[in-house]
Amino acid sequence: MYSSKDFASVGEPNTNYMKPYSLVLLFLFIASTVSAQLKAKVRCDPFDVDVLNGKVNSFKPNTGIEQLKAAFPCFTASEPETGSAKCGGTVVFADKGLSFFTTKDYVEIKPGFKGKMSLALMGAKRGSFFKTLGNPKIKDDSWDAYQMSYGTLVLHYDKAGKVNLVQFSTNGTETLSLCE
Repeated sequence: MYSSKDFASVGEPNTNYMKPYSLVLLFLFIASTVSAQLKAKVRCDPFDVDVLNGKVNSFKPNTGIEQLKAAFPCFTASEPETGSAKCGGTVVFADKGLSFFTTKDYVEIKPGFKGKMSLALMGAKRGSFFKTLGNPKIKDDSWDAYQMSYGTLVLHYDKAGKVNLVQFSTNGTETLSLCE
């Protein structure tokens, strides 16, 4: 049943039983290291843009930067409102095609926007919003600015005359300041 190898002589440790325990400890160490490297992806509610009321998920363009970052932790970049940032404070969702410019109080929606809009503006033909938006207050070759109850809505057009950028602000057309 037992061999002489199973029993150590006095003063001579038996290390045969240590091998399985060492392997278990090594496995537990590796497993804890691997799980420590896993991070859950930060998720946000889908963006729902209400163009007629100038809101994104009930937040207006003049909402503070910290409040936006807390409400939407999935932002991909941000700049503080103070400092040398060209456009001032921003909270950017590059993977979703949406940005808040908190110093200048406007929201920008780019092609590839991932979310819902109350009006299907992206890709729509210039002049197709008269019944909903009325006449633009200011017109240019490549954009129209509409006076809204909350401020200003600016629609930018590509060479084919279709909307390719949407900006809306709590500022009126007289005080509107956009980044270039």
